Amino acid sequence: MTTQDFAAKFAAGNGFIAALDQSGGSTPKALRGYGISDDQWSGDDEMFAEIHKMRSRVITSPCFGNGKVIGAILFEKTMDGAVDGKPAPEALKERGIAPFIKVDQGLAEEADGVQLMKPLDKLDALLEKSVAKGMYGTKMRSVIKSANAKGIAAIVAQQFEVGNRIIAAGLMPILEPEFDITAEDREAGEDILKAEILKHLDAQESPVMLKLSIPVKPGHYQELVDHPMVLSVVALSGGYTTDEACAELAKNPGMIASFSRATLQDLRVDQSDAEFDAALGQAIDKIHAASVA
Repeated sequence: MTTQDFAAKFAAGNGFIAALDQSGGSTPKALRGYGISDDQWSGDDEMFAEIHKMRSRVITSPCFGNGKVIGAILFEKTMDGAVDGKPAPEALKERGIAPFIKVDQGLAEEADGVQLMKPLDKLDALLEKSVAKGMYGTKMRSVIKSANAKGIAAIVAQQFEVGNRIIAAGLMPILEPEFDITAEDREAGEDILKAEILKHLDAQESPVMLKLSIPVKPGHYQELVDHPMVLSVVALSGGYTTDEACAELAKNPGMIASFSRATLQDLRVDQSDAEFDAALGQAIDKIHAASVA
């Protein structure tokens, strides 16, 4: 599929993005959830080999390529690996799924109620490699902990600044200023966040995608969904279970899912292929229904 084909899919919103980008610190937890304990691997190479097996099993499952998943976010090592004997980006695109690459290098220490991205000193090289491998876009995460106007302004400015570097390299950026769903002042903070994003969108010359926590007030981000400089607004599950995340997402027409744990939570390494496909298919059906509700 072409870049234009994928853009049309996201604009139509008839599907969702699977987040398969667990990296360094989050990989052991993901493996434990899958049924692989820490004593079953030794060192980063074995750890990433195990998570790649899991991701390959997901991508090659018949239900993953049934048209309901329209994008997948990968960690760099997954992008570099093979799936079904082919480069991972190629395997995804053959299934009609746009491949995205996680490009941030982790979070800085909290200041002004937010955690900015650490300096992205490897970004240019990663973007060049990602373009060469046929990736469609990128994803980068920072986190908002409280309704601090100064911090929220800084986090949105950083996301757009890096996003425009990504656009210049020829890729579609997903900007992800996640709002911690446990923050007591999240409703007020989401008002500040929306205003800051709109300010940058009104000055934007090329479309971006946004990945946001499902808002406290249903429909709160409708102005972002409708903005001409937004290709798609996608939602992160933010710690919700699959059922909780889907119920909350369904209250927000125009937002589609970009779930990680909520997609994978019922998968286990010891399941037969039929059991694995059934569990994954059930999650995909639920998430797709909430995305198009």
